[in-house]
Amino acid sequence: MRISELSAESGVPVATIKYYLRERLLPEGERTSPTQASYGIPHVQRLGVIRALVDAGVGIAGVRKVIGVLEEPPENPYDLLGAANAAVTPVVDGDLDLSAATALLERMGGSPLDCFPDQLRAVAHALATLDRAGFTVPPSVMDAYLVHLGAIGDAELAATPETSMDDAVRYVVLGTALVEPLVLALRRVAEQVAASRRFSARG
Repeated sequence: MRISELSAESGVPVATIKYYLRERLLPEGERTSPTQASYGIPHVQRLGVIRALVDAGVGIAGVRKVIGVLEEPPENPYDLLGAANAAVTPVVDGDLDLSAATALLERMGGSPLDCFPDQLRAVAHALATLDRAGFTVPPSVMDAYLVHLGAIGDAELAATPETSMDDAVRYVVLGTALVEPLVLALRRVAEQVAASRRFSARG
């Protein structure tokens, strides 16, 4: 298909497709003339991935990292998960006290050796942000976070497709990038449901 047809099929404007081509997020089409190229279903699928990531709030630099993992996935599943997370985890600069983040990790049954450095630093940064705001997560709430997030992690990994490495890569990478907004939205819904039950009961 021509680029205009690719645009119609994917719902992505031609100008945006050309931008993705320039940024090497989308592979070149097969040249049919010096000024024309032919595109196929893989291009439609790649555009779907890119647009989903962008819509989820992943910047172009993060999209580029995700595409890199999709194109050259690590052979080790542990490294694959780390690369997928690294692709969408903001890099936190500066000195950080990792002790509180490490303590939470250990309460989840892990250690710093089990976790990629940027992920642990992201937890430390989030804790530091809470501290600067003077907000403390109540112990009972933190206990719930650790227990239930640990269960979510176990469930997600157990559901990783074993049909092929490509399927596993797509599941891990896209699940990491695209499911977090769903989890956040469901958390807010759960709070509303809990509030409704609690205050309706009182009423």
